[in-house]
Amino acid sequence: MTTAEKEEKKMKLVSWNVNGIRACLTKGFLESVNSLDPDVICLQETKCQKGQVEVELPGYHMYWNYASRKGYSGTALFSRTEPEEVTCGLGIEEHDKEGRVITASFRDFHLVTVYTPNSQEGLKRLEYRQIWEKDFLAYLLKLQETKPVICCGDMNVAHKEIDLKNPKTNHMNAGFTDEERECFSRVLEAGFIDTFRYFYPDQAEIYSWWSYRFKAREKNAGWRIDYFLTSPSLKERLVDAKIHTQILGSDHCPVELDLKD
Repeated sequence: MTTAEKEEKKMKLVSWNVNGIRACLTKGFLESVNSLDPDVICLQETKCQKGQVEVELPGYHMYWNYASRKGYSGTALFSRTEPEEVTCGLGIEEHDKEGRVITASFRDFHLVTVYTPNSQEGLKRLEYRQIWEKDFLAYLLKLQETKPVICCGDMNVAHKEIDLKNPKTNHMNAGFTDEERECFSRVLEAGFIDTFRYFYPDQAEIYSWWSYRFKAREKNAGWRIDYFLTSPSLKERLVDAKIHTQILGSDHCPVELDLKD
């Protein structure tokens, strides 16, 4: 990398499923965010209601989308630059009760953070999940008509066998069903770029989520289910994608996208 490239101004975006922001705050959340020093950080699975938590991050504009059910789901977006507009949800009542989507519109792109519904044990929510996926992709494509889109979050799917430690034994479990993987493929077929795979197409054993059971993180028996996706028109601005496996505080670790500003 040349000196000029190093000095080129970049924008750092971070996404993190915190598995309960109140718990994560007791496990080094603020220190981790300060060390990452993002321009925007998007959170999923905040598990809180309005007024239940105060996050001390001076200099950030903060936006929250709460689930109607207490202690469940929820998203947040903290940005140093004030967005032109912020909206919550997809505009579809069936989907918007769980606080799963925030869209922030900036000068030259829309940023969407999403916490995709889990198909759950016994795949009891797989049918609903497929409806969600169809509607969510339509939402992204509609946004893309006005500006390029960056979509990040916990998408609750490992796309390929390289994206989880034990693909054979997990086939047709929630997060690695044929149906969920096909839905993700359709997003890529629509032109969206899986930025980590764009930079590291063959990188194995890098994951973003580990079960709390069976010492999974210690053994690195994980899944890559947290993503940054971008519209194809942003390809020339992509600088790097990172997965911060060393950062603790949740069963997920933060993922990052660096862009030319």
